Amino acid sequence: MKNPLSLLVILLIISSASFAQSDALYMPRNIWKAVDRGTRTTNGAPGKNYWQNKGTYDIHVMLTPETRTISGSEEIVYENQSPDTLKAIAIRFVNNFHKLYALRAGYTNPEIITTGLDIQSFSIDKENYNIDSKNWGTVESIRLKKPIMPHTSVTLNIQWSYPLSKISGREGQIDSTTFYAAYSYPRVSVYDDYYGWDMVPHTGGQEFYNDFNDYKLSVKVPKDYVVWATGDLLNPDDVLQPEIAERLKKSYTSDVVINIASADEMKREKITQQKEWNTWNFSTKDITDVCWAASKDYVWDAASVVVDSKNNRRASVQAAYKDASIDFHHYTEWSQHSLKYFSTQWPGVPYPFSKMTSFQGFADMEYPMMINDNTTKDLKFSQMVQDHEIAHTYFPFYMGINETRYAFMDEGWATTFEYLIGQEEFGKEHADNLYKMFRVSRYINDPSAEEDQPIISMSTQVSGVGYGNNSYGKASLSYLALKDMLGDVKFKKALHHYMDLWHGKHPEPWDYFYSMSAGAGENLNWFFQNWFFTNNYIDLKITNVKQDKTGYSFTIENTGGFAIPFDIVFNYADGTKNIIHRTPSSWKLNQKQQLVKNVSGKKIISIKLDGGIFMDYTPADNIWENKF
Repeated sequence: MKNPLSLLVILLIISSASFAQSDALYMPRNIWKAVDRGTRTTNGAPGKNYWQNKGTYDIHVMLTPETRTISGSEEIVYENQSPDTLKAIAIRFVNNFHKLYALRAGYTNPEIITTGLDIQSFSIDKENYNIDSKNWGTVESIRLKKPIMPHTSVTLNIQWSYPLSKISGREGQIDSTTFYAAYSYPRVSVYDDYYGWDMVPHTGGQEFYNDFNDYKLSVKVPKDYVVWATGDLLNPDDVLQPEIAERLKKSYTSDVVINIASADEMKREKITQQKEWNTWNFSTKDITDVCWAASKDYVWDAASVVVDSKNNRRASVQAAYKDASIDFHHYTEWSQHSLKYFSTQWPGVPYPFSKMTSFQGFADMEYPMMINDNTTKDLKFSQMVQDHEIAHTYFPFYMGINETRYAFMDEGWATTFEYLIGQEEFGKEHADNLYKMFRVSRYINDPSAEEDQPIISMSTQVSGVGYGNNSYGKASLSYLALKDMLGDVKFKKALHHYMDLWHGKHPEPWDYFYSMSAGAGENLNWFFQNWFFTNNYIDLKITNVKQDKTGYSFTIENTGGFAIPFDIVFNYADGTKNIIHRTPSSWKLNQKQQLVKNVSGKKIISIKLDGGIFMDYTPADNIWENKF
């Protein structure tokens, strides 16, 4: 007979191994390979061998308003900081989405169709390539004549042109004298440690994934056109009339909103230098993208706000808009509030850039240091949209999120910060109602399989409303559930740990999961498994209510499965009420049900489960009324 003690030890080892295995989160093979290579870790920190590539861009563009044509040249110094020999290079030009036969996620207006990118010349280290861009999509691979060796750089020179679309979405013509130019230059696509070259085409649905680069941007426009762009304006005296340049400079330290250019001044040609053409120069570093806009008749406001009180660092806030827009007259002041809140409250990280410009367009879309928002007459709704787009500063522009594959890593956070700042701006009840209306109700009231796909599903694999719900509402609810469970202090500590580790880098979901556990000082795998890797939804119900001499007992069944926070509301016969809050941790040991006992000695009239913004799929069974 074998030694019973040895058998017990073996059983304990098997049991421990089984527990560890069941507690571990699924990781795809490419992420495991990154861990094995030492670029990622299972404690959430970048590995000792972590790397990422970088470009230094010098871009010169010219806008011809009459033809909506942008022509340009650029020099890109591309650094291969990887250990890999690159035998090809991927060039991305998102605006080829407008080409007639481009891949698109859905129906499009014919007026967005253009001929796309036309490359006139292309060279690498002064060696010319014969490039025919006529049949290019949004990303193309070019076979290199000479490979790019590890830890070396190459210099690309490209001359190109393309037409802006006649109507505007994320970019294009706003009106005959106003244009928004985003994704407006060919760029080197991302080459990373877990996918290699990012070759996923842009189809108009999923968003973007870019490296952190340094930029110089020069925009040449006809006189009377004002240009707003990512980065610092280097030459205000060269492009603005003296009085206007002084107003702009004064705004950089002003708490009071200054009107830089009024509608009347724009009309009377009193704003820009009266040369035939003006060239506006901008510069910025360590940022994922640059964009710009130009208008001949937009009003221009500016002010500033302290975003880092320790260093007394200010950020410029600006707005460009049609004078008739009711809401945009408030945008500069709203921006001051947003930047201050995000810097000091949630996420509580000082705004990392020097400027934020709000531009009136049609997209409701974020860009580094700029947002492009529609105008509405509902001021509270407009401010909510602005808050959301500015919140994207942190995700994906401070944290280099791969939005194309994992949109929940940025949209979920922007939605969360939008909700939290909304409570301060308009009160919790109003913020709750907006959140439920726009972020939860559509998801919870649609029981189709598409809506219950795991959040971890890649964004390219979930379409339509399912994509939106996974990226915005469900992801945000997971972050708010975790905040409820950990408490504000520990949650912020964990969030800052994650952001400190990964800002300026490319985190993927497992970096978030493991760094949050490390920052919180506890293993949160059970929570992330519940929220991100299952087909769960939100549905609680009260069952099996019993009354005896000691009081009442009942079971709360978690039919939907998500580990949510909720209140148990007891209404007593004497007119009093008692509310007991349960955090998501109450589901840790048993995610299917929990037993509740009430031994107050009072007669209960009714019991209600109230999830607040965690809306229930079948709310009717969340209430029990006493019929004993």
